[in-house]
This record gives sequence, structure tokens and C-alpha cells, in this order.
Amino acid sequence: MKRFFIPAIMLIVSAASCCGPKDGEYTFRIMTTNDVHGRYFDSLYVSSHTSPSLLSVSWYIDSVRNAAGAENVIAVDAGDCLQGDNAAYYYNYVDTTSKHLYARMAEYIGYDAVAVGNHDIETGHPVYDRMLREMKIPFLAANALRTDNGKPYFPEYVTLNRHGLKITIIGFTNPNIKSWLSPALWEGMEFMSLVPMAQEVVDRVREKEKSDIVIVAVHSGTGEGDGQQYESQGLDLFHSLAGVDFLICSHDHRPAIHCSDSICLINSGSHCRNIGFGTITLKVENGKVVSREVAADLIPVDKNKIDARMRDIFRPDYEAVKAFTVKEVGELKADLCTRDAYKGMCGYMNLIHTLSLRCAPAQISFAAPLTFNGFVKAGTLIYNDLFTIYPYENQLFVVKMTGKEIKDYLEFSYDTWINTLEPGCSHVLKIVNEPDPRTGQKRWSFVNRPYNFDSAAGLVYDVDVTKPAGERIIIKSLADSSPFIMDETYNVAMTSYRASGGGAIMRMGAGIDTDKIDERVVAYYPEIRNLLYDYIQETGTIDPDVTGNPKVTGSWKFIPEDKAGKIIESDMELMFPR
Repeated sequence: MKRFFIPAIMLIVSAASCCGPKDGEYTFRIMTTNDVHGRYFDSLYVSSHTSPSLLSVSWYIDSVRNAAGAENVIAVDAGDCLQGDNAAYYYNYVDTTSKHLYARMAEYIGYDAVAVGNHDIETGHPVYDRMLREMKIPFLAANALRTDNGKPYFPEYVTLNRHGLKITIIGFTNPNIKSWLSPALWEGMEFMSLVPMAQEVVDRVREKEKSDIVIVAVHSGTGEGDGQQYESQGLDLFHSLAGVDFLICSHDHRPAIHCSDSICLINSGSHCRNIGFGTITLKVENGKVVSREVAADLIPVDKNKIDARMRDIFRPDYEAVKAFTVKEVGELKADLCTRDAYKGMCGYMNLIHTLSLRCAPAQISFAAPLTFNGFVKAGTLIYNDLFTIYPYENQLFVVKMTGKEIKDYLEFSYDTWINTLEPGCSHVLKIVNEPDPRTGQKRWSFVNRPYNFDSAAGLVYDVDVTKPAGERIIIKSLADSSPFIMDETYNVAMTSYRASGGGAIMRMGAGIDTDKIDERVVAYYPEIRNLLYDYIQETGTIDPDVTGNPKVTGSWKFIPEDKAGKIIESDMELMFPR
């Protein structure tokens, strides 16, 4: 199919329709994606396994354009497009001179607008500022305001002209960014709540543009609509926004459709598994819209239906990413299994903790398993394995904490992870057998998110599963056998995500105001995956005898060992059946 880049479409159609719409009925299709997370190609580079990707998204959008007419299709993405897969990483940080791959792919597909996600901000100023310069498609975030003049850092909206009708797309990013990301990543900005700001922007822009259709794309979860979830304000907006036809949500990776007579909420989930599909039909009389009908649904994506032309055009990019992905970096002397972290100390967590404790002046380390169920086989390591071991671009901070704050922090962390073993309780791990809100499939899963299950290294401690929350952690000493003192101050290594407030463990557990975390940070280090790479380059190998040295990591265990161990193994069998 011939490609029409967006600015050309807008110019041509606008010139042809300056006198407004003719009387009649008009139907537009709104096609949406969100949380693509770098899933640009259908291949994962190291196996024959394939997955839904932007190649499939292009096929579906082209199919609708061919059937309905390109001028009747609007394509919008709601953010988190620049992080997650090796291809995104490669064009964020390795090849920084070529035009970014996402910008080129999004232009090829013909998106009309892209909202900014929190993980897009996480890539840092050099990456998202580059996108602002390079991408011909508007990169929107009306609630990211400059601290120097109060104006939006990104464009607020774009208005399209189709058949003489004005279609306005307004974008917003997640207002909770400062609770997850280092201030250096969003320097010069502040993020405003979507409630009430979204309505204020809609009213102002609709009046200015005389919009006939308004689409709001928010990088915010659907939420519960209770006004209590700052990072997930979707249903809050759905129940309150006026003058909006479609609300595109994202962030929580949970597919959802909600429609009333006047507005539809669409959340397509993540990773190109679904495409949101909205329809709006307008009736025009005497040049004015006199009625409208909206509807929405989700289209499950068949990974085998791909845009072959797109695949061929971007094949050189795929080959460049693959070559980077399979680059040999060192040796691994024993298998690493990330799910072992849920039942106690393990080689995987020892490695992460050891990397952290190498960063002066760290004495103690907090870390959680960031890959839910990853496996790296002993032998030659390739760069792709580093993404399994550490999938995110978190920096490492070293933070001052008192002994009491450390103990309270661990109490909070383990309370998200385990139950108190008492009569009538059959599980140590906090698990439930319910449908997964992201896939709809019923299975055993954790009640809470395991990337917040922080354990500690540099300490010797027990976790008593028979005790209530707040009384489980028994800290015996530091790793070198010296006393652990509650009113003493220690230097604790943790991710920038955690130090900035991610998971709420610092705030609700340790009682630390993360808005003032800079007052406690004594050292900043680069991304943890880079620390891992540098370690392998220095040592040539990951040896569990070295990374599991108890004089460095200390030790911890669930007690009573026999009883807790048996039940946890049963819980693990439910979670990960053979």
C-alpha cells in the first residue's frame, strides 16, 4: 500500500476541506496501541519463537485503511514505546546517530499521534529529546510542564482535518513519574494530575480548534474509578470527562473496554497482543454535527499476519539488533533461575546484590527479582542474557538509612510477599488462583507484584513466617558479623526506581519522604545492567562461589525452615507447574 506521511495528509485534506464538511454521514475508525515496549520485530533474535509486533500492527491498520479508506482511519499510540526490547535499547543507547527506529516505523505505519509514557521518560533526555526532533508524528504530553516557564515540554495536541471535520488528539503522560524515576531523567519538568487538568485542557483546546471529534490518549492505567490511584486515573476520567469521544488508556497492561452513550475507554493491553478498535459515526446537517454514535472493541493480534513489505524495509535494522543481541560477553558457571528468588536466597539475587555492594560506600543492598520467570543456562553469555538478568534501565543509588528504617523497610517488603502461617492458612507465599487481568487466563499468581519483593544483602537475618506483619524480621548482624544497631546509620544500595518511591516501600515501609531523597543519597551509579556488563568484562565470568560469598552478601532464610520450606515448595508448584 502507498504510504502517506501524516503532515502531507493534513496539508492536502485541510486545503480541500476549508469550507467545512458536506452534509451526510461520516464514520471513522480509531485504531490504538499502547505499551509496545520495543516490540518492533516479531522475532526475539535468539530463537525461532515469534510474537505479535509492530509488523502485525501495520498489517491490521493497513487492512482497515484498505477497506474503509485511509482518510477514515486514525491511529494513536498511548506510550511506552521506547523501552523493553533489545531493538529499543539498541537505538536508544548504541546507535544514537541513525534516526531512531521507532520514529521510522511509526511514520511508516502512519500513526497520527503518540503519547509519552513513563518508560519513554525513563530513557532520559538524550533519547526523548531526540524523538521530539526526529519523529514527524506529534509526541504528546500536555501535563509535562516546564519548570522555567510553566509551558508544556511536549506538544499538547494535534488536530487533523478529514472531510472538513476537525479531529483533535490530546496526549498526557503518567503524573506519577517522579515516584519512580530519578529527577535527572525528567530534569526541567513537573507532572500534573490528570484530574482535573485533562478536562481543563480539553475545554480550552476544543474551543480553540472547534473540534468535531476529541480523542484523549493518556499513559495512565484504567484503575478502579475510585479516585485513589494516582498512576491509574483512566476510569476516573471516563466517568468525569465531558466533550471527549475516545479515552485511550495504557500503563497497566490490562486490556479493557468501557463504553457509555458518549465516550469509549480503550486499553489494548501491551506488547501488540491486541489493537484497540473504536468507531464513531457522525451525522452532519447544514454543516454542523447533529448526532454521533461511538463504539469500541479489541482485536486480538495474530502474530502470523505481518506487513511483509515493512519487514523487508527494516531488515537491516533487525540484523543490526540481532548482531548486538548475540554478541558474546563472558561465561556463566552455573544456571540462573530468577523464580528461585521467591523462596529464599539464590544465585540470581546474590549476583544482583554483589553488583550493588561493589559500589562504594554501600554496606547493605536491597533488590528484587525483576524478571518474573527467566532462565539463563550456564555456559557462554551473550548480551541478550543480560536483558534476562536485568531487564530495566534503572540506575543504582546509595542511600543513608537508619537501622530501624532498614528493619521497617524489610517488614513492609516481606508483607507484600508472604502470609503469616497460622491455622487455616495453607500458603506461605501470597498467591491466589484467579484470572490474570492481563491475559484473562485463570492461574495461580502473586497477589502483589514480585518486582517489589525486596530482600537484603550485607545482613544476616531470618524471616519468621509464624509472626504477624511487623514482627517477622530478625536481624542478627551485618555480613561481617559486626552488630546491627537500630539507631546507627548505614549506606544502602538500591535502584533509582526504589529510591524515588517505586513500590512505596521507602515511604510506607521505612517512613522516608522520597520527594526529598536527594538529601539522603550519598552516591549515584550508572544503569545496573551496565554495572553487570562491566563486572563481566572485568572478571570474565559469573561464578556463584564469588557472587555468593556470605562474607559479602550475608544470609537470610524463612523460618521455621522445615515447615516454611515445604509449604513454599508446594506454592511454587502451583505457580510454576511442571
